Amino acid sequence: MQNKIDMDLLTTPSCNTATLDVYVPSAGNPWNIDKVKHIYKRLNFSATQADLDDALSSSPEVFIDGLIDASLVQENLPAPLWANWSFDDYSDFETQNNEFVFDWRLVIGNGLYTEGLKGRLAFFWSNHFVTELDSYFYAPYLFKYYDDLQTHSFGNFKDFTHAMGINSTMLLYLNGFENTENSPNENYARELYELFTLGEGNGYTQSDITETARALTGYNHWETVGAQITFDDSTHDTGIKTIFDQEGAWGYDDVINILFEQRGEQIATTIITKLYQFFVSPAVDAVIIENIIAPLSQVLIDNNFEMAPVLRQLFKSEHFFDERARGVIIKSPLDVIVGFTRETGFFYNDQIVEAFLYYAGLMGQEILDPPDVSGWQRDETWINASTLTGRWQLLDLYLNYLMGEGYIFSFVDLARELTNDSIDPAFIARTMVDYFVPRNLHTEMDYETATVIFKADVPQNYYDDMTWSLSWSSAPNQVNLLLRHIFRIPEFQLK
Repeated sequence: MQNKIDMDLLTTPSCNTATLDVYVPSAGNPWNIDKVKHIYKRLNFSATQADLDDALSSSPEVFIDGLIDASLVQENLPAPLWANWSFDDYSDFETQNNEFVFDWRLVIGNGLYTEGLKGRLAFFWSNHFVTELDSYFYAPYLFKYYDDLQTHSFGNFKDFTHAMGINSTMLLYLNGFENTENSPNENYARELYELFTLGEGNGYTQSDITETARALTGYNHWETVGAQITFDDSTHDTGIKTIFDQEGAWGYDDVINILFEQRGEQIATTIITKLYQFFVSPAVDAVIIENIIAPLSQVLIDNNFEMAPVLRQLFKSEHFFDERARGVIIKSPLDVIVGFTRETGFFYNDQIVEAFLYYAGLMGQEILDPPDVSGWQRDETWINASTLTGRWQLLDLYLNYLMGEGYIFSFVDLARELTNDSIDPAFIARTMVDYFVPRNLHTEMDYETATVIFKADVPQNYYDDMTWSLSWSSAPNQVNLLLRHIFRIPEFQLK
């Protein structure tokens, strides 16, 4: 069975041959701003220059441990007043529910700016234990779904899988609510194996799905319409089932126990591969499987499916910090939008976040509403002729808004912070380009082009005699032009 898993995982060959040994800075491989940027682009939604400078004062190992330790004790987003409502609590369901869904999406959107690694990981899991908001569109279930994602993001994957299977949102989305002794529904059982744990066609049969569906019956009761869904003995199939050759009068808890006992190696391989492709590189080949995926899978198994030890080893490794791991993942729409705002430190508010979420949806990433149960396929699927120009146009609109609202001088503030108020246009252009891209541009001509754009129509003699500075009245628009050029550079779309 392991050979089948390995063949299924093979994609583009990887160039990253670094190991899982802890990265220790050296003269030839220093702890520098590029590595800190890499951390923030992958484990957060980028960072400000001040964040990067603070991180450099720590060691990489201590810094990664600090990120994970802080996330382990970080509180979930605060529950709204309507979190546990049922239909009876609404006075005007359609109006209030629409308002509550909108408000909670906005809370989550703002959380992408402030929640750090916990927010990034919860968003990753939302594309694993997938539900589609449009299919249920009910505010209390939306809250409970995201709250469970946050609660279990760094915890035990077995417990996580158990919790998501009886989450009311999931029960409604994948028809568990309809699964009874007299009318079994196999939808969730199939996705439990195919998408959430084992991988498509990998280690289970149609009989396993059928028998598992019978064991999952009974979660179709609510005290009042629209309340959280609970277990009902009267609709549970109490008969004998055979799952992975284990025979008994199994229920839901038994399914999870049998699954992880009998198929733990396959589960670990599937989950570690998914984490690797999201946080390190979409390229997985036989060497990566043998040297990275397999050892990390064993760490997950050895720690009884606790996620934190795996994340610590991966994120502190030479492999994660290797230069060949940088700039190999295409940003999602939300990476582009949230990342640019965080990197610049430019003004945003609820109205802007609302607009960002709307435009992210137009570019293919409707928050918590992927296209189907398999989720967004990410990476190259984010980019086509329409969505690429859409990214440029959205950031153009954002800069236009900031200019119209009088925030254009923050453009100059950013240039001053990044360049220590330099008066050298070539240095300013290069420094700002390098700040926004994960790796240096390919040729000097690329930097020269950026410099020409930044110089704008200021006569050359003012640069030659060093009378020009970022205090000039032309400087805000010069930075504006440079920023618009930067987010059209192909490398800007990478992280």
